[in-house]
Amino acid sequence: MGFIFAAMTYEETLNYLYAQLPMYSRIGAAAYKTDLHNTIALCTALDNPHTKFKSVHVAGTNGKGSTSHMLAAILQKAGYKTGLYTSPHLQDFRERIKINGEMIKQDFIVDFVAKTKKISEEIEPSFFELTMVMAFDYFAKEKVDIAIIETGLGGRLDSTNIIMPIVSVITNIGYDHMNILGDTLELIAFEKAGIIKPNTPVVIGEYTAITKPIFLAKATECNAPIYFAQEKFAVANIILTTKELHCDITDIKENVTESFTLDLNGFYQTKNLCAVLCAEGILTENGFNIPDTVEKHALSHVKELTGLYGRWDVIQEEPTIALDVAHNEDGIKQVLSQIANYKTPNEKVHFVLGMVKDKDIDKVLTLLPKEAHYYFSNAHIPRAMNATELKDKAALQGLIGNSFDNVNDAVKAAKEKAAKDELIIVCGSVFLVGEVVR
Repeated sequence: MGFIFAAMTYEETLNYLYAQLPMYSRIGAAAYKTDLHNTIALCTALDNPHTKFKSVHVAGTNGKGSTSHMLAAILQKAGYKTGLYTSPHLQDFRERIKINGEMIKQDFIVDFVAKTKKISEEIEPSFFELTMVMAFDYFAKEKVDIAIIETGLGGRLDSTNIIMPIVSVITNIGYDHMNILGDTLELIAFEKAGIIKPNTPVVIGEYTAITKPIFLAKATECNAPIYFAQEKFAVANIILTTKELHCDITDIKENVTESFTLDLNGFYQTKNLCAVLCAEGILTENGFNIPDTVEKHALSHVKELTGLYGRWDVIQEEPTIALDVAHNEDGIKQVLSQIANYKTPNEKVHFVLGMVKDKDIDKVLTLLPKEAHYYFSNAHIPRAMNATELKDKAALQGLIGNSFDNVNDAVKAAKEKAAKDELIIVCGSVFLVGEVVR
């Protein structure tokens, strides 16, 4: 493509990354590598930066982003220099790599891409492989005390799976990426369980009768202590507002109850919170000092501390507009549960919906209420299903609405139709949410 590395600007560097490297979020399964060879080769060439900082590894079908950000907020507020790697980004590439809530410096990205040019041309890494190793290198150079590393896809063969963390966290197992991870919960759980390491504690946020034996078997094989958050903690007295979630968490064994306020106000965050508290306990056993007052403050300021958004993210009231990156069966079920907790009748709900082609779109459409109002749209990436095609698919399920090529036009139409006491939800795709002008 004729890119000249010696004088590339930041914008040219990003264009190179997007144009030259296979990117899963844009093209799907063709970008997914089924081994760790490239990641290992890149790390070897850079003197193994992933071995130079402590880490927490987070996997799961849903909730791993929120869980990662909560843990990062707690550690950051406790005074530790905390790295955070998540994906995909919503608007700015640099959202993927942060230290204490600050995005990676543009100069570092430019320099890193230039210095890895030769090996990149030799081994042809994916976009995710190169950016993951970029994060490792950044965290090592900046001498972070600890980094929270979120898997990209799956676990066993994910590029992140060369780290040796203090603790691993698996939030839950649901149907997603079946074309890569397998079409049963057993197969998906097996892939996620691949992050369990020898003699390294693992926290399971949620399990089912199907997935628990798979986690136990892998933990036993690795001699890894295993903790089930839903057995350790009980949640009660959940109160939702448009901006906060309040709940009581009881440590069942200790019979101690604490009250929490989260600025992540999705009803489902209570499950993520239990996994976070379980992992936090393991971190304190490993020498991290996290006072209760710090923990409470961090959990009520996760967005401010880390920059997280798009998780039942209320950006306007009267009518209420919420952005949520839910994009698979379990995620949409959580959104519907959230609506039920708002006690909003379905005929007062407006869905701005867009999805990517490789999701189980028909399954998601069967879950959605026929009485709601629909505005079909699409993100501007090759993987996105065209808004008109999605509208036609939805019509077969009795979901009727118009199509809009730009999500902001869809939101505008919903605002014009919705009454002040009604609810507008933008969901179905991380990338759709990322294109909403806030």
